[in-house]
Amino acid sequence: MSTGKSAASGAGRGTGTGAGRKITEKLSAAVLSESTGKDWVGWFAVLDKWGAHQRGHTEIARHLREEHGVNGWHAQSITVGYEQERGMREVGQSCDGTWEASGNKTVNVPAERVTEAFVDEAARRRWLPDADLTLRTHRAGKSLTADWDGGTSRISVFLTVKGPQKTQITLGHHRLADADAVVAYKEFWRERLGELKRVLEVG
Repeated sequence: MSTGKSAASGAGRGTGTGAGRKITEKLSAAVLSESTGKDWVGWFAVLDKWGAHQRGHTEIARHLREEHGVNGWHAQSITVGYEQERGMREVGQSCDGTWEASGNKTVNVPAERVTEAFVDEAARRRWLPDADLTLRTHRAGKSLTADWDGGTSRISVFLTVKGPQKTQITLGHHRLADADAVVAYKEFWRERLGELKRVLEVG
């Protein structure tokens, strides 16, 4: 692939809003019930009764945490699931109406080496050639943010240490143009993070 922009342009054409699966398909009702005491249907009923369809994302998640004792991650998941199910947002769409894609990969190297692979231009070219990426912030071994394609979109990367030689990479690509771009960039980052793993582990 030549650049992130060219890789994504056209790759998702004709895909419509097929930006991925709803969170209700990825997080099973049984697992949700075991973790929170209610399944999707149960939580949707609670939120409907409260009038969540007239509330914002932050307010819904806060209500779940403060009034129902749901932990932060599950509160966010239930909120997203509710918004998708009630037509308040599409799959791949963030709570502010913009579009975003995500990807993750676990690599068998220390987190600091992953940071270097993004921050050092020569190292980055080995797995992300010709990308129009401008770093904004970075904390070694922890996180970084960068403008993409001249600032038309932005990426964020969070690193979770799983062991001395094991790091989980979670990448988000924000402010995308539409659902087609979400589809294209999900595939793009799946390939690029796979190549990053190969470069870091094999050389």
